[in-house]
Amino acid sequence: MPEQTVPTSTAPAPTGSGSPSSVLTALGCGCAALIGIPLVAVLVLIGTLAWDNRGSTDFPRVAPEDMASRVFQRSQEAYDVMGFKRTVEPGGEGDIGVGTENTFSSDLCWTSGSLGLEDKTVDGAYEMSHDWALDDVPASQAVSGLRRLHQHLKDDGWEVSSYLEGGKGKDWHLSVQRDDEDERMSFTWYPDREYFTGGAAMPCAYDPGWQTGDTDPSDDRQTPPVLGPAQRD
Repeated sequence: MPEQTVPTSTAPAPTGSGSPSSVLTALGCGCAALIGIPLVAVLVLIGTLAWDNRGSTDFPRVAPEDMASRVFQRSQEAYDVMGFKRTVEPGGEGDIGVGTENTFSSDLCWTSGSLGLEDKTVDGAYEMSHDWALDDVPASQAVSGLRRLHQHLKDDGWEVSSYLEGGKGKDWHLSVQRDDEDERMSFTWYPDREYFTGGAAMPCAYDPGWQTGDTDPSDDRQTPPVLGPAQRD
C-alpha cells in the first residue's frame, strides 16, 4: 500500500485581539498616540504665542507733536461732554486732590517677541498720554457728568472695561478702551476731596525723528494747549 502522509495546514495563524502580534500593534499605536498628543499641544502653544505677538512692533510712524494733538482731543471731547466750564492752564500741582492738572507724558513701548518669551523695549517707539484734573468739583456736577460721559463713549464705540458708581462717600470710576486696548481713557471722581481726574493714552508709534542712541523717542517736549470750553469748535 502506498505510504500515507498527514496533510499539513497552510491556514494563517489567528490574529485576534489576544494574539501576540495584535497586542504589539495596539501597544505601538498607543505609544504613538501618547507621544503625539504632547507634541501637538506644544505646536499649538507655539503657534498661539506667535499669532498673539504677530505685528507686535508694527507701529505707525507718527511725530510726537501729532500724537500729542490726537490724545489731547480725546481729553477735550470728554471735558466737553462732562460740561466743565473752567479753563485749565498747562502744568500741574503733582499731588492728587490739589489744584489742577493739564500735562503730557510719554512712555517707551515694549515687546514680548515672536514667541512671547522676550521682554524688551522697541527702539524708536513711544506711547503718548494726556492727564488732566480739576479740584472743587461737587457731586451735582460730577455724578451727572460722569453718567453722561459713560453713555456717550458707549454710543461712540468705546468698550467699557470698568464703570463704578461709588454711591455716597465712595469714589466713582470709568475706564474705556478700543482697538484691542491700544487706546484707553479713564476718569475718577473723589467725593471726599471733590476732585476729578481724567486721562487718555494713544497706541504706540514710531518717532520719525528718532536716531540710534536716543534714549527717549518723544523726550516729553510737548506742552498741551489750554483745556477748557474755549477749545470747542
